Amino acid sequence: MYDRRSFLIRSGAAAGLALAPRMAFAKAETDRRFVFIIQRGAADGLHTVAPIGDPAYAGARGQFAADFDSAKKLDSMFALHPAMTSLAGMYDAKEALFAHAIASPYRDRSHFDGQNVLESGGLGAYQVKDGWLNRMLGVIPSGEARAIAVSATVPLALRGPHEVASYALSALPQASDDLMMRVASLYSGDGQLHGLWSEAMNTRTLTSDMTAANAQNAAATGALAAKLLAPANGARIAMIETGGWDTHAGQRARLANQLKGLDAMIAALKTGMGAQWSNTMVLVATEFGRTVAVNGTGGSDHGTGSAAMLIGGGVRGGRVMADWPGLGQAALYEGRDLKPTLGLDQFVAGAVAGHYGVEPGKVMATLFPDTKGSAPVGGLV
Repeated sequence: MYDRRSFLIRSGAAAGLALAPRMAFAKAETDRRFVFIIQRGAADGLHTVAPIGDPAYAGARGQFAADFDSAKKLDSMFALHPAMTSLAGMYDAKEALFAHAIASPYRDRSHFDGQNVLESGGLGAYQVKDGWLNRMLGVIPSGEARAIAVSATVPLALRGPHEVASYALSALPQASDDLMMRVASLYSGDGQLHGLWSEAMNTRTLTSDMTAANAQNAAATGALAAKLLAPANGARIAMIETGGWDTHAGQRARLANQLKGLDAMIAALKTGMGAQWSNTMVLVATEFGRTVAVNGTGGSDHGTGSAAMLIGGGVRGGRVMADWPGLGQAALYEGRDLKPTLGLDQFVAGAVAGHYGVEPGKVMATLFPDTKGSAPVGGLV
C-alpha cells in the first residue's frame, strides 16, 4: 500500500521497506533509462554462463557441469543456464550481452567490502563515500537530476551529492482519497512540503494498480520497476537489489531458483517498458565470483572473477565478451578462482558512455575517478 509515510524527505532519511529484492529509483531529464541489478552475495558466473568449451571445465566443476548437458549454447565456448529461458530469447534477438572473467578492483573476498567497492566505484573498500550511480546523474544528458529510492535504505551506489528522496511500500491500510486530499490541502501553504507531497502523489498515481502484486515476487518487482520507468514523467534510473547469491551449500538447486527469478524479473521489466525498451539498458553485476572447485557440501566458496550482463533494446548483444584465461590449475587466480581479465569499472563506464552518447573518458573519470590507465570498453551499444 502507499501512504504519506511511504515518502521520506532527502537521502539521509530513507527507511521503511523490508522487501527482497529492494529497489531504488532516480529521475533525470533524458529519454534513456538505466537499470542496475546488483546480485548481493557473489553470484557464480561459471554456473550462470558456463565455459563448456574449456577442456578443463567438466573436471573442474564436477557435479555442476550436469546442469548444462542440454543448456542453450551461446557460442562454441559458452552455454547459458537453462533456468534463464527469457534471457536466452533476448540473446537470440541480440538484446543481451555477457561479459565473463570480469571483476571490480577488489580482491579480498569479503562480501561487505566487495559490495562497497562495487557500489562506490573505488579501488578499495571505504575509500570513496558516495556511489557511482549517484555520480552518473551528473554526467548523463540531463537538467537538474533528481533521485528517488525505493528501499529500506538508499543503496550506497545512489548516495552522493545529488538529491535522493525515498519511496517505500507500506504494510498499513491504504489511505482514503478523502484523507489524501485533506493532507494535500494541509501542505498547500508549505513551500517545502507542498512540492514533496505533489511528487509523492505523482508516484502513487503511477503505481496505484500494482498494490495488489506480491512485492517479494521477482516478476512483480520487474513489472513495478517498469511501471515507474516507462512513463514520460517517470523515473529514469533504477537500482534493484537482489540477495541470496551466496551459495556455499546445495548450489545447483539454489542457484537455479535464483536465476529463474532474475530471468522473470528481466522479462517483466522488458514487457512493462513496451516501446521504451529500445531506450533501456540493464546492467547485472555482483561483488565477486566463486571458486572453480566444488566444495564438500555441493556449493562453492568466495572467489574472484565472475560474469556480468548487459541487456536492452539498444545493446549490441548476441555475444559473450571474454578474454578467456582458462580453468586449468595453472591459469587460476591464486590457484583457486577464475582469473579476471576484464575490469568491471571499464565495462560499466563503456556501457554508460555508449548508452547516453557521452565522451567515454569523461564518464570514466566521473564514475571511477581512481581507476587510471584503462580505457572504457567500447562497442557495447
